[in-house]
Amino acid sequence: MLKRPEMVLIDVDGTLVDSVPDLAYCVDEMLKQLDMPTRGEAAVRHWVGNGVERLVKRGLINALDGEPDEALYNRALPIFRELYAENTSKRSCLYEGVPEALEFLKTTGVKIGCVTNKASEFTLPILRDLGISDYFETVLCGDMVERKKPDPQPLLMSAEKLGVAPEDSMMLGDSMSDVKAARAAGFAIVCMSYGYNHGEDIRDYNPDAVVDSMAEIKDIIEW
Repeated sequence: MLKRPEMVLIDVDGTLVDSVPDLAYCVDEMLKQLDMPTRGEAAVRHWVGNGVERLVKRGLINALDGEPDEALYNRALPIFRELYAENTSKRSCLYEGVPEALEFLKTTGVKIGCVTNKASEFTLPILRDLGISDYFETVLCGDMVERKKPDPQPLLMSAEKLGVAPEDSMMLGDSMSDVKAARAAGFAIVCMSYGYNHGEDIRDYNPDAVVDSMAEIKDIIEW
């Protein structure tokens, strides 16, 4: 059993929301406009988790690591942004267990925040469209900080804003970036087994706990 936190920060993509269907659609439509081969949802599911810029680069080179031609990237990024602005939540959905978990957290009196590498222009609409924006006392997006996860800065900024010490804080995430950020910030970290971690088992990164549904936090924390 984990110690009851005073604050819980929750990641978006791969933790709250399965956003890959929309992201994959936009990657493939972008590539079509560039007269390049499409990549498909399975490939995009392997690439998500480090922000739109990195996803566009991965789509262009069809690989997790590496850099595309700079001129091509500069053409591609605005195309993707325009597509994703129109397709932020048309195909995306909350993971099973998320509504129950958020409702439960609301009853505990803990402070609830959202921390994501996703830009605010995409994060705020998806939280609103999926009906969960009102649960969060703070939402910190990738374009609101100097350094994104895995840097601890977003977590520490959120803790400071909500007036909670890091040692009394918990992160709910799905990726190695979440684990590294939480460890560096001094947070507890619980990960979802179903998220986006570039094909790696999140258990290999030794979070404090791994759950198959966010609703399981009711049973693994000393409320």
